[in-house]
Amino acid sequence: MAKASKKHSVNRGCKSLSTRAIHAGEPRRKYADSLTTPIIQTSTFTFQDSKHIEDYTKKGKEHFEYGRYGNPTAQIAERRLADLEGAEDCVVFSSGMSAITTTILSLVQSGDHIVITDDSYKKTLEFCQSYLKQFAIECTIVPFGDYEVLEKAIKKSTRFILSESPTNPYLNIFDLVKIKKIARKHNVLTLIDGTFATPYNQRPIEFGMDVVLQSCTKYLAGHNDILAGAMLGKKELVERVRNLHKSMGGTIDPHCCYLLLRGLKTFPLRVERQNESALKIARFLENHPKVKKVYYPFLESHLHYKIARKQMKGGGGVVTFEIKGNINTAKRFLDSLRLCYIGPSLGGVETLITHPALVSYYDYTKKARYALGITDTLFRLAVGIEDVDDLIADLDRALMK
Repeated sequence: MAKASKKHSVNRGCKSLSTRAIHAGEPRRKYADSLTTPIIQTSTFTFQDSKHIEDYTKKGKEHFEYGRYGNPTAQIAERRLADLEGAEDCVVFSSGMSAITTTILSLVQSGDHIVITDDSYKKTLEFCQSYLKQFAIECTIVPFGDYEVLEKAIKKSTRFILSESPTNPYLNIFDLVKIKKIARKHNVLTLIDGTFATPYNQRPIEFGMDVVLQSCTKYLAGHNDILAGAMLGKKELVERVRNLHKSMGGTIDPHCCYLLLRGLKTFPLRVERQNESALKIARFLENHPKVKKVYYPFLESHLHYKIARKQMKGGGGVVTFEIKGNINTAKRFLDSLRLCYIGPSLGGVETLITHPALVSYYDYTKKARYALGITDTLFRLAVGIEDVDDLIADLDRALMK
């Protein structure tokens, strides 16, 4: 029976993302001669003897102690994600929101200030606006894309700028080159939620961003069957987050990590297919008589098309669009779909469509929703890997009804 080797099979010398997505971060020879990374399903790890304990505690030799502090299967997932993102280190979490909230709390203290764009995820904004106040941490929300206002919002107490790129649901693109200059000028950190782009389409660290956050639930795992998140960046920053993570306890379980690793092996293939299909669907919708407006970064009509083309390899798998009509029209359209599932997430192999006004913002008044740009006829389509002609046919049939 072969013992697990510490020698990694692939390093960053291998340029192909597709190859690294399969091999990066794991030893060539694994426990029991397994081809796939084994699931180390244990909460507690044992020591051979007292010397083994001292080697771990006093000499810092690698060993696992307790599941909340680390796990071999999770470690492989962290190494692979870091490789794909071009980061020095990574820590994985039980969900994307656990990654975001733990990262934020680890980088600020009472009296600090942060800047966040108004097009960020609803729950991220809610956490920054409401919960941080309990710790006397101030949050300024600035209009997305207004870099002058953003720079003016920075104070001596500002610790970081947080945004998404692309954003949800309008798929706005943050100018990473521009924000890097502003951040360096004022000596603040930059945090980017790159979930919609994935490291296949955009690697913010290559543009000088300090931290990348990922909801691995989406494209990286890719099968709508797990919850997972990741924080990636320089070792020093990741270690700060990892230390708090051990106390907060948002630990991902080994089986989840196994499924994440399985999904990562095919994620470049899936995202490439989703890029191609989403662009075809976006062009179809833009020319459809029943559609009012389409938002997709690689459409020439998108507000940030030029920035997207400079920063991204592909436009991603999400297409947002508004149809003509009213709330009843929107409901009839949803009810007429036969192939696209109605669901709130994205990134899996099945195509999902959601109606933000009915799902994410159901508890908002119409006036409040419209102030955020969430109209009665707005839809977000998360394209899967089905045949694109079948998806277009389903959308067309539903729109004509």
